[in-house]
Amino acid sequence: MQDARSRGRSFARNCRQSPAGRCLRSGLIASAAVVAAAVCTLVACGGGGSDDASRAAEQAALVAQGRQIFRFDTFGDEAQWTDALRMHEVISAAVDPTTALSVGLKVDADALPAAVVQGIENGSVDLHSPATTVALLKLDAVVGVKGTVESVGGRDVLTRVGVTCALCHSTVDDSFAPGIGKRLDGWPNRDLNPGAILALSPAFDAAAKAQLNAWGPGKYDPRHNIDGLNKAAVIPPAYGLAGIDSVTFTGDGSELAYWNRYVAVTQMGGLGTFTEPRLGLSITHGNVDLVSSKLPALQAYQLSIAAPAPPAGSFDPAAAARGQQVFAGAGGCAACHSGALFTDANSTLHPPADSMAEPESPSYAARSATKRYRTSPLRGVWQHAPYFHDGSAATLEQVVATYNARRSLGLTAQQSADLVQYLKSL
Repeated sequence: MQDARSRGRSFARNCRQSPAGRCLRSGLIASAAVVAAAVCTLVACGGGGSDDASRAAEQAALVAQGRQIFRFDTFGDEAQWTDALRMHEVISAAVDPTTALSVGLKVDADALPAAVVQGIENGSVDLHSPATTVALLKLDAVVGVKGTVESVGGRDVLTRVGVTCALCHSTVDDSFAPGIGKRLDGWPNRDLNPGAILALSPAFDAAAKAQLNAWGPGKYDPRHNIDGLNKAAVIPPAYGLAGIDSVTFTGDGSELAYWNRYVAVTQMGGLGTFTEPRLGLSITHGNVDLVSSKLPALQAYQLSIAAPAPPAGSFDPAAAARGQQVFAGAGGCAACHSGALFTDANSTLHPPADSMAEPESPSYAARSATKRYRTSPLRGVWQHAPYFHDGSAATLEQVVATYNARRSLGLTAQQSADLVQYLKSL
């Protein structure tokens, strides 16, 4: 069996051949405690019996395991981020907390000891020192980044670094300070600039760095290292996916585990295998599989994350009620954003011409396995601006205006405004 550094050298060769870099693409935490509460309810009410309680307890344990994987498991991708991209060197030399926050990295306030909190508040913790970033990594406080810190010559040294699902698909509530707060798993980190982060690696030449820097905050191209093209899509939410088969923009797989495997192996650089005959892909990293056994628990946790409810006072209820009628009638929205899930994705994938972001070059759908788009579900849509897969609509007002113009809907200004209020209520 190869050791980690041997696997890393092998991976480094692959990285040089496909110089794109990888990042996981792909809410309010519906944690195992929620599932456990259901168990308590069943037992207290005498409903379902011991078998139902046992199954619910097993599900709760699976969700709890999945949350740990989502937040902290790298699938062995240190072979990519350390051995190939040498990001541990970059972080140690140049990434202080202020820089990290400026490119959208987040800090979990619950992981900070009281002394560190006090030091940040009184200024005794140096937020302009890379050593402080290393200290935060040692505390597992940087959301989505997992570091190995060892004592070398009496000082803490970052020796290995990897990333987790939470890097792109979690943010924080800013309750302590901008970029520092309680975790919001499943919420897309639209502040994160994955391209700019990757471009810090010495493994990329100037041309590759220019491509990566072109992505911008909240966007990532999960095909760039596969097909060599370059057009990033917005990082999608990982909440509100329960009951939806086609979970990605193009509906490539029939379950979340498909995309989790794709990202873990081909983008994060985890150790395992991804095969997709429709794209002629068969990619294996390393000679052990650190991905497959974790997919059921990871999926269980992600499917437990509910879409966030709109904040109190964020929409006009009377206008939203009128907008619901526009949604179902003159706007024609319900034809595709149908049912309780607000999507027909379980039965239909749409041609590129149906997308408000098409025609585009390169076409995002044309690079996928299906060559089509799914209808995006709308629960929690208020939270994850910008909109359309390319982020070309900055607001829901722009979304409605685009549909009104492109589809010749003839909506009045009042109807459009009411429709926006309804979307904000979902």
